[in-house]
Amino acid sequence: MAPIVPPGTVAYGMQLPIQAQSKYFVEDWEIGCGPAEMLAVANAADDAGFFYVGVCDHVAIPSDLSPKMSAVWYDTIATLAWLAGQTRQIRLLSTVFNLAYRHPLVSANSFATLDLLSDGRVIIGLGVGHVEKEFAALGLDVTQRAKLSDEALPIFDQALSTGVVGEMEIEPRAVQQPRPPIWWGGGAPAAVRRAAKADGWIPQGTPQDQLPELIKLFRETRGDDTGDIGAITQWIYVGDPTWDLNRDAVTGSPEKIAEAMKVWSDMGVNHLQVRFPSRSVDELVDQVTAFGNHVGPLL
Repeated sequence: MAPIVPPGTVAYGMQLPIQAQSKYFVEDWEIGCGPAEMLAVANAADDAGFFYVGVCDHVAIPSDLSPKMSAVWYDTIATLAWLAGQTRQIRLLSTVFNLAYRHPLVSANSFATLDLLSDGRVIIGLGVGHVEKEFAALGLDVTQRAKLSDEALPIFDQALSTGVVGEMEIEPRAVQQPRPPIWWGGGAPAAVRRAAKADGWIPQGTPQDQLPELIKLFRETRGDDTGDIGAITQWIYVGDPTWDLNRDAVTGSPEKIAEAMKVWSDMGVNHLQVRFPSRSVDELVDQVTAFGNHVGPLL
């Protein structure tokens, strides 16, 4: 499939707050919030021209990990389907969906239905997962996660692309043909090779200085200069904050922020997952709006 990011542009999207509340990235205000606040951010991103909103994927969190990871992880498909009915044009990304956790026919039916309900706005972000006890709770061996994903992918792809696998048929069909785009997440070379054979790559936590070599691997594996390549940017605050952000961030004028984002596009990245420090849902909505209205056009 061809890249879905328009040629010559740098698209930008964001992971939604509240849906996943890992202590590694959750803001204090998100705890105790729910659908209304999450929808406010999604609608702000939709109105401000964001390319996508993303939601994460876990089924259940082990009790010994929940103090750090939290047990709050809204179901990926249910959340994206709910968003599909309440947004207009923004794309809906699973970032990232663990293909090994469900039978590939189940996953194909879910994404085909979601693509129909959203009028062709789905981006399928896939990954292999990492939580050992979560795999065990689902009757799976975490050491086989790559193998399980590689075995599931051809069935998933065929079911989405043709609606037929062996003697089994799946309807409804996805709006996007032959299927919605697939972006693979991860930062290891194996993940990059999977991404190169799909439609795009979503690095997750990959340090900026490691990206050029991995982008080179993506290009060499793919054999051409097509494919969507993403990055998770540094923290951004549009304007001059009046409070301690408690983290490194790019702040200031739209021009200054756009210039800081240029380092990614110079590497060959064409879609950015941006993130904003915030103390409330209203502040996050304001930041999303300001970025879309004033920084986005400069990209």
